[in-house]
Amino acid sequence: MCLGIPGQIVEITDAANLLALVNVGGVRRVINIAFIVDEERDAEACVGEWVLVHVGFAMSRLDEDEAARTLALLHELGVAQAEFDELRGVA
Repeated sequence: MCLGIPGQIVEITDAANLLALVNVGGVRRVINIAFIVDEERDAEACVGEWVLVHVGFAMSRLDEDEAARTLALLHELGVAQAEFDELRGVA
């Protein structure tokens, strides 16, 4: 099963290629932020934002409360651990 997991952008690693470091449940991974960058918000403005991460892409922005609720629900359902393991590269 694939699903989006909330993560927080902590650093822009390559603004030209729209790559950012995101913290997802304590795991840090480089993702693509092309879907959330536009003429009103450049890459650097995304640092600190919560996003929904799916297959290496930030799919949309979330507010912090929504991210926390989603993470709590995923942990409660037991789904998050498999996704975190996948991010870590553990099979």
